[in-house]
Amino acid sequence: MSHWKELLSPLENNHVTLQDSPSRQERNRAEDAVAVTGLGCCSAAGQDVFAVRQSVDRTIACCLMGRADLFSPCPVAPVFMIEGQDFLAPARKSLDRLPVHLETLNRTAALAMTAIAEALRQAGLDDPANLRGKKVGIALGTTVGCTFLNEGYYKNWKAGHPQDDGPIFDYLSSNLAELVQHILQVAGPRIVITNACASGTDAIGLALEWLRGGLCDIALAGGADSLSRVACHGFSSLMLVSKNPCRPFDAARDGLNLGEGAGFLVMERDASARARQAAISGWVRGYGSAGDAYHPTAPHPEGRGLQEAINRAAIDAGITLADIRFINAHGTGTQANDAAELTALACLGFADRLDCPVVSTKGATGHTLGAAGGIEAVLTLCALNAGTTSGTTGCMNQDPKLPLNVLTADEKIRLTGRIGMSESLAFGGGNSALILEGSPS
Repeated sequence: MSHWKELLSPLENNHVTLQDSPSRQERNRAEDAVAVTGLGCCSAAGQDVFAVRQSVDRTIACCLMGRADLFSPCPVAPVFMIEGQDFLAPARKSLDRLPVHLETLNRTAALAMTAIAEALRQAGLDDPANLRGKKVGIALGTTVGCTFLNEGYYKNWKAGHPQDDGPIFDYLSSNLAELVQHILQVAGPRIVITNACASGTDAIGLALEWLRGGLCDIALAGGADSLSRVACHGFSSLMLVSKNPCRPFDAARDGLNLGEGAGFLVMERDASARARQAAISGWVRGYGSAGDAYHPTAPHPEGRGLQEAINRAAIDAGITLADIRFINAHGTGTQANDAAELTALACLGFADRLDCPVVSTKGATGHTLGAAGGIEAVLTLCALNAGTTSGTTGCMNQDPKLPLNVLTADEKIRLTGRIGMSESLAFGGGNSALILEGSPS
């Protein structure tokens, strides 16, 4: 009984009420600034931030048919799968002082810990002792998480074979945010956000509000998802999957390819980061979210929810749309998404903005579902800090019917400012946008 009570009862002091925070207009923006002190990322494009960024810069697509040893039957189309069995090596090196066997984690949790360990290392917080006594928020976005990892159990159960109850208890105790909190041995607010493909972006937006409201001292925010047979076949049944590496915004685009990975930010109030002399990789300036309520799986053709989300993010950040000088678009490579997204941007005045390049990084990483917002926030900050961006992997000839020009795969340009935007569109009509600012060199 005590096991169930511990498992299912809410953690003390973890209830979050955003109404307790003053309104955005009432807060001093300088005191309100939230800095990013650590970046962590892994995907098929690479097993750390540097490697992923290199693949994006070189417009390399690591899109292959899936391995039968990961799940069977194999996907019906190519996927962006992390190769190599030891992607946990960086996490193991950073977390070897903690009483946890990382090899026992489910794949989604392992991907999350790989990115989190890298982000903590960059933030100078990889020694667990540095987190003691602090309120550490965990905001983790995912779609399937580990939901579909117990298919073998259910198949055997339906066949009438004797079953060990272990998988059931593993499933009931597999809340990813709680698991990360346990591994790091920290306390603070925690949440798993499952808002489809906007989950990672929404997690970062919620963490921003936690820090502004004083609900935590440090936040680990982003997303993680591993490949799943059910998700792969589900997208295929919707006729959204390409049998070739995806080509966002290209005239010949015919669908997306699913991927796996994780992307996380270490976020803390700017004053706190400066007080501990942390290196600052940038700032999360604003967040906005809005719904289309148009269709279960398709965006509104004019991207009305996205337009509203972008406007809200800009207001939250205290900027105008003219201040945005780089956009990392959702850009999945499906006909409906790409058209709706660029229509929304065109309606907001970005069609004539030569000073604001638009790219999609999914041609290099695949569509990593709940991890996409976290990975793309990391890559947006990398581009802003480098002051340059390459074009969209897979987009060789942009669809002339699209109302806004994007950077194609053979282009690379210098950015004219340090403020950028990362945006996500989700099933169910969810739309979210983050305003990010790079750190001056």
